[in-house]
Amino acid sequence: MGKQITHRDVLQKFGTRLQHIRKAQGLSQEELAAKLAMHRTYIGMIERGERNPTIRTLYKIAKTLKVSAAELLPF
Repeated sequence: MGKQITHRDVLQKFGTRLQHIRKAQGLSQEELAAKLAMHRTYIGMIERGERNPTIRTLYKIAKTLKVSAAELLPF
């Protein structure tokens, strides 16, 4: 068996993936936050794996970035 994935691992991998997609689209954290009607610091906390967004927030992020939710969860 491989190493067990922890809650922290999931949050960090999600955050890294979100940051990669955001940057690939040329968006700053501030720009993404404005489109989502969220605070920039919250986006930063998600990207650092410090916050666990709800499924509703995941859907909203995916829709705003025009990607599937599955593309944000590649693990």
